Amino acid sequence: MVQNLAEIRERIRESAFRVNRDPAEITLIAVTKYVDVSRIEEAIAAGVTHIAENRVQEGVRKFPLLSGNVVKHLIGTLQTNKVKAALEHFDLIHSVDRLGLVAELAKQADKLQKQVKFLIQLNISGEATKHGLSPDELPGFMENLKAYPRLIPCGLMTMAPLSDEPEMARPVFRRLRELFDDIAETGDFSQWRYLSMGMSQDYPIAVEEGANLLRIGSAVFK
Repeated sequence: MVQNLAEIRERIRESAFRVNRDPAEITLIAVTKYVDVSRIEEAIAAGVTHIAENRVQEGVRKFPLLSGNVVKHLIGTLQTNKVKAALEHFDLIHSVDRLGLVAELAKQADKLQKQVKFLIQLNISGEATKHGLSPDELPGFMENLKAYPRLIPCGLMTMAPLSDEPEMARPVFRRLRELFDDIAETGDFSQWRYLSMGMSQDYPIAVEEGANLLRIGSAVFK
């Protein structure tokens, strides 16, 4: 695993330098879906500081068993009946994509008396199998968020179409960056900072297109 991480970090550096970015601003999130606690501990020992789960219940099960101190991300679809547990066990939610979920997040945030940081998931490719708002829905969605002072939108997330050709992801990632920049220019959201895009098969392209959160699983734990 040490070698896997070294190779990933080197590819991140190379991609960042190609577009005059500082690699230090890019965070590798090790996706621990299907990975047992001992392997997660091994990754933490090798320098991983951020991990992600797709399902709330997996985080609830694994996180208390970890001895390392890591930032915990939820990257899978969040059901409203899992919101309370998500807020108790995860530091950043990547997959907010509907107003019903926003309302439940606000309700539980009030109960817990805490601010909730999250990303908005967009479906840039328009694939029926993917979750997320369409780009056209984003402005109205952002306007609705202003009604909830405990909810802190911090950026955008998307998934590119699965392909053997990483370049197929580039237009998707570029469009997400454009939408991110449009919102940043409004100045309405003080903690607007994260672009979560890029996985094991396409993260170098994501870096070139502006990602600062990379969700990498199989390349770490292969």
